[in-house]
Amino acid sequence: MIGGRRSLSGRKPGDKRVRVERPHAAYFRYTGPNQLVAKPEASVPRTGLGRFSRRAKAWLIGRPLASEEEIGERLSKRLALPIFSSDAISSSAYATEEILRVLVVGGALAFVATVQVAAAIAFLLAVVAVSYRQVCRAFPDGGGAYAVAKTELTPLLGLVAAAALLIDYVMTVAVSTSSAVEQLISIAPELNALRVAICLTSITLITIGNLRGLRESGNIFAIPTYLFVSLALLIVAIGGFRILTGQAAPVQPQDEAMSFGTQTIGILLLLKAFASGSVALTGTEAIANGVPAFRPPEAKNAANTLVIMAVLLAILFIGISVIAAAYHVVPSVEGAGGPTVIALVAQTAFGAGSPLYYIFQISTALILFLAANTSYNAFPRLAALLAEDGYIPRQFSFRGDRLAFSWGIILLSAVAAALIVAFGGVTTLLIPLYAVGVFVCFTLSQGGMVLHWHRHRESGWWRRAGINALGAVLTAVVLAIVVYEKFAGGAYLVVILIPTLVAIMLFINRQYAASARHLALRPDYVIKPPFREERAIVPIPSVNRATVRAINVARSITTEVSAVYISEDPEQSAEMRAEWEKRVPGVPLVIVESPYRALAGPLVAYLDVLDRAWPPGKAQPITFVVIPEYVARHWWERLLYNQSARRLRSILLGRPYTVVVDVPYRRDDRPEEPHEPREPQEPAQADAVTVTDDVPERVEVPGAAAR
Repeated sequence: MIGGRRSLSGRKPGDKRVRVERPHAAYFRYTGPNQLVAKPEASVPRTGLGRFSRRAKAWLIGRPLASEEEIGERLSKRLALPIFSSDAISSSAYATEEILRVLVVGGALAFVATVQVAAAIAFLLAVVAVSYRQVCRAFPDGGGAYAVAKTELTPLLGLVAAAALLIDYVMTVAVSTSSAVEQLISIAPELNALRVAICLTSITLITIGNLRGLRESGNIFAIPTYLFVSLALLIVAIGGFRILTGQAAPVQPQDEAMSFGTQTIGILLLLKAFASGSVALTGTEAIANGVPAFRPPEAKNAANTLVIMAVLLAILFIGISVIAAAYHVVPSVEGAGGPTVIALVAQTAFGAGSPLYYIFQISTALILFLAANTSYNAFPRLAALLAEDGYIPRQFSFRGDRLAFSWGIILLSAVAAALIVAFGGVTTLLIPLYAVGVFVCFTLSQGGMVLHWHRHRESGWWRRAGINALGAVLTAVVLAIVVYEKFAGGAYLVVILIPTLVAIMLFINRQYAASARHLALRPDYVIKPPFREERAIVPIPSVNRATVRAINVARSITTEVSAVYISEDPEQSAEMRAEWEKRVPGVPLVIVESPYRALAGPLVAYLDVLDRAWPPGKAQPITFVVIPEYVARHWWERLLYNQSARRLRSILLGRPYTVVVDVPYRRDDRPEEPHEPREPQEPAQADAVTVTDDVPERVEVPGAAAR
């Protein structure tokens, strides 16, 4: 314990009392010998600007959460559904439209073919959902396709799955956001000019919501998700009832409607429509990636949530497709600002001017905005797993104040915003880049699960392996179709990006592995006393209080101390030497004249000369470069000081056998000369002064910070 018991005498002889001193209590909780746990007060900034920034951050994203509060941030199925399933459920708002855009060139037969394509996609959804339900139970630590492929196939294929997922999550944010804006344009066409600005604003707001943590984002995003699902189910019920009772009739095409074509709907056109509508499956894997975010039992709750999500998506997707076909809904020309297919379907149920229609359109826009939230939970978690495995920078595994993976959230927002700007926020231009990555992951995860069941051979393994094998074959076929049909439209970029990302991750991993090997100790190695000699070099600008402190810190490190003064004026050099010899006896001063007015270069060259002059038979010494630094009280004052010290630190950092020690000297309110006690001197040496670091009690004496 820091502090302890101190006996005190009372006023009368024999009176004794004990004072228990706990100087750590304000900042730490004592948990054992030499072990402390920091309290929130230990992280409070010490400056006014720092405290203001902390208060602003707390207002924006909330108070910091302790690590033990993480269990309280876990999600129930009620909150997990809108967080992890909003992407998949919201795809029902635009998947039918993407099918119709392809098939409308075939004339009126497009409506029959739309239902058939939707049914085929729904069957594929059922197979994928059942397969990923098994992934949730077999890999309860999360990671989805990355974890399955890395463990059951090869680490390289695991990286392929990870790269594909990262790309797909970025595309989810871009596509969902742009599609949401199009829903708003359906009811307010004048917003078309502000398309990109609205997209960027929504990404910013979703970023802030996710930085506040999982549970808070779930509370924020639950209402729009459940509102959309409720109204969409109502539309399907009303439309289904009218179709069954014969009340459904084709609607008049809107002014912006696409024109019917005269092409024959053959197998190639159906495959192209299937590839476009397969965006309905995006987001299905997100729950398997985020299993640890669920409340215990994590795997069971995740698997059940996945089933609920798949059932809802299938009902909405098929229902909207059937209604669109029955009413002969035609999509609008892209970019014309016309109503979307989901808006036209809502009009058939609620009427064009009814309050329910406008409420549904707003809820559709909101859930499409919030569909990006699925990526904001899955992308950072996958990035954290990759960082823990050493494939991307380790900062991505760090949790922020609210226990969210802040680095991943911010990176996802930045890349998605760049895509929005590059493609003008037009959904159709972004769709070709979509779905390729997700089907790569589907195929790898299902193939890996077949090997998983074959190796473990648990009860009923052959049935589970059969389901996964069917899923692997179907998703591989769909992947080939998607790449073939979308390659020229932009899918080639994804085909190029995946191996590029894999190469980058392998390079980063190699660097981390090389560093680990270099830093590793032999198992039998026992640390011995140092065998290298030590010396300290103190670069000085003048003789002042900061210099005094740096010299005394250097003296506390080693007895071999010398100061170096870089000068461009010979007269000034002579004055400095005279003052130095008077004030700091016993510490040699080396003056390096710099006719080219450089500071760092001559100092580094001087250090190199010292190294070369060292006896060849001896191990190179450790050189401590002790840099005095004056620390002003205010942030704006600090801009005026220490620029040279900063440059010198950056140059010396990484120099072999060199340790940079930064010695700060903080400004006092009313600076005074230090009280320097004189040692008894002979009369002939009366001018010599022993410099000490004694200062008035009110002056803080910080320790040297080795960097």
